[in-house]
Amino acid sequence: MVSQILRKIAIAAAIVGVAVFAALPLTVSAQTAPAGAASGAPAAPEAPKVVEERLIEKIKHVHPVVLFCLIAGSVLMVWFGVDGVLKTTRSRALPQAHIAQLRDLFKQGDYVAAYTFGKANPSPLCDVVRAGVTFLPDGKGMTEEAMFNEITRINGTFMGRVSYLSVIGVCAPMVGLCGTVFGMMSAFATLGSSGVGDPSKLSAAIGEVLVATAMGLLLAIPAFVLYYVLRNRITVILHDIQSTAAGLFRKMPYESFDGVQLGEEEVYASQPNWVAPDANGQGTLSTEATA
Repeated sequence: MVSQILRKIAIAAAIVGVAVFAALPLTVSAQTAPAGAASGAPAAPEAPKVVEERLIEKIKHVHPVVLFCLIAGSVLMVWFGVDGVLKTTRSRALPQAHIAQLRDLFKQGDYVAAYTFGKANPSPLCDVVRAGVTFLPDGKGMTEEAMFNEITRINGTFMGRVSYLSVIGVCAPMVGLCGTVFGMMSAFATLGSSGVGDPSKLSAAIGEVLVATAMGLLLAIPAFVLYYVLRNRITVILHDIQSTAAGLFRKMPYESFDGVQLGEEEVYASQPNWVAPDANGQGTLSTEATA
């Protein structure tokens, strides 16, 4: 519930920030011709005339499809960034209450309660410990492999949405460049039909279409920063989970679990169907298998 509220607040703040940034005026210097230049009379030099143009007025020249893709990428970047930050907090991945409770249960040797606690309190740490407890009867090798597989699954869950930030960072400049190319094509098409009557109009058109490239870069830079920050954050969290879980299973008496069934996971392996029990209950090859 709290994470959903924080996501909505972050998205609303991002939209407000973009709107405010778009409303800020951009000052562009434009040199105007002197008043008496047309009549040939000398005119006193005048200061360059400053024209204020808002960013939103430049954005409207961007191709609609390109603009939609960039806005959608901005919203997704904020969404994935906030989601990644919330999921990789230490309080969610390694709750101190869970660590203390699991340590107490391991000290008491109550591994059934440890399994039940891990299942009732889902967190990355509890999931790893629960996977290890389930495979305790299968020995140290299987226990460590089960914990490693669970950490790999958690890493995939963490990186599932964070990896999209890298995709946004790669694609955003290309999408912006497409908008610039579309604008340049339109500008040169107009130039070819009307001729070079006023070069300033052509330069102004080129300046307008370059806004698409600038928007793509402004989207790609924070997307890449968020991606690498979250990736390093996930690496640290997984290392801490692995260290904490390894500390719980240190000096584990695996031989005491031989023949014990822990956990609620169903065991599918059984004796081969060609093995028949003998009088002592031991498996022996049936006559059909030896024929």
